[in-house]
Amino acid sequence: MRDTITRSILDAAGLDSPAVEMHLTTDEHLALIRASSDAERDVRAILRQAVESARAGGVSWAAIGAELGMTRQAAQQRFGDARADAGTDAAAGADAAEYRWLGPVTAFDEMAELELAGRAGWHTVEAGMLRHRMVRTDTQWETKRLIWRGPSRRDAEQGWIVGASMFPWAYLVRDRGIPAEQ
Repeated sequence: MRDTITRSILDAAGLDSPAVEMHLTTDEHLALIRASSDAERDVRAILRQAVESARAGGVSWAAIGAELGMTRQAAQQRFGDARADAGTDAAAGADAAEYRWLGPVTAFDEMAELELAGRAGWHTVEAGMLRHRMVRTDTQWETKRLIWRGPSRRDAEQGWIVGASMFPWAYLVRDRGIPAEQ
């Protein structure tokens, strides 16, 4: 799906290949931004409709949150009407995971910041404009940034998984298996 969306964005921007991204003119950069923004708006609308349909079908906020990699509270805040859903999933309890946002960071300094955070047990689970949503664990993490692709077979064999993606980047993370620094 990601490749299809990427290809559609590049086509809408009038660009031939993801590799050409590194040598774009100002007008091509702006066309890519415009096409990406249009795609993001469309995908957000599709996601909202899917969540509303699931809720109408009786799916709990806890199940929706789990599918989206967030707490039920976060899913409800993002997609729901809190008044209409008051009391729903009251027995689900709070998510014990600790989250925070890392930022502002740029393409120039984010890898150093992610390395420092990784040593303290934080790893990225979502990437946004100039920031990363991080989750805390008891072990250290490594991060690798790639131009818009998932892990290769070799990456997967070495334990890398997709932590987050933010066009044109994909962020792979890997648990180092050693205790986090304090």
